[in-house]
Amino acid sequence: MNKKELLKITGIPVFVAGLCCFSPLLIFALGFSSVAAAADLADFFYGEWKWAFRAAGLFFLAVFLFFHFRKKGICTLDAAKRHRNKIINTILISLFVAILGYFLWLYVVVHFAGVAFGLWK
Repeated sequence: MNKKELLKITGIPVFVAGLCCFSPLLIFALGFSSVAAAADLADFFYGEWKWAFRAAGLFFLAVFLFFHFRKKGICTLDAAKRHRNKIINTILISLFVAILGYFLWLYVVVHFAGVAFGLWK
């Protein structure tokens, strides 16, 4: 698996998992909300709904992995048994990269963008 395939598999799930804090920032940046309302929405999403966003990101990761394996010709149980090590390694690497990407996206990029807009300290 090359870096481009790995980015295709993990990019959108990481983005979806980080929407709990990015969506209020985007709403404020587009001018649909005040700073106070966006900060309150970010607190609500991250406080009460963060696990739902993370579960959605994990779901998208599973779907993207499913289609990745289908595209590689692993469509039957016999093919899955033959490529067991490849499947396990791909899932583990994708999960590791997705978790790392989630932390970088949410706690570095979105956090510093929120601080720059004045949504949080």
